[in-house]
Amino acid sequence: MDALQSDALTPVRRRIHAAAMRLFAEQGVTQVTVSELATAAGVARGTVYSNVPDIDGLFEEVAAELVREMVDRVMLAFAGVDDVACRLSIGVRLYIRRAHEEPLWGRFMSRFGLSMASLQAVLTSDPATNLSTGIAQGRYSIKPEQLRAMVGMLTGSTLAAMVAVLEGHQTWREAGSDVAEFLLVALGPARDEARELARVELPR
Repeated sequence: MDALQSDALTPVRRRIHAAAMRLFAEQGVTQVTVSELATAAGVARGTVYSNVPDIDGLFEEVAAELVREMVDRVMLAFAGVDDVACRLSIGVRLYIRRAHEEPLWGRFMSRFGLSMASLQAVLTSDPATNLSTGIAQGRYSIKPEQLRAMVGMLTGSTLAAMVAVLEGHQTWREAGSDVAEFLLVALGPARDEARELARVELPR
């Protein structure tokens, strides 16, 4: 599956976003020119301008879209899973597995996943909702005012695990289970339960 399959994107814009993701991952945010983007996407410069109204904001747009698309993908995997702690374990490990399966996507996310655009997308989507629900249910022992700090911890540790996988230091299964277990322990579940939840079978 393409890394950018959002229904909100036209086919041309999706191609431009995919090319931008590749260039950003390889060259960095400030190094990409419109000409390079057009060449990488296989379109004319005018097509880039007509499909990307704000060239300067393209990075933020791509980063936020990648997070939203992955959140949608993870939400599909939550079908029939009601426990927020189990959902967190599944979600974290799906991110890390995808970095293994799609290294380009993984390199982009590990490099820019802590950008303002990416974090804002996380704060307004299911990961933050999961934490809020867990607090309200008493499943997590952190306080509501600690939510943002926990989102940062969740995001940072997941991205660090993705780097470990991309660099060959751990398998995605090892890295995913370790991070999921540590996060769950930090949130409140006992170590034995956290270890078990961190190793439940992932949905197909």
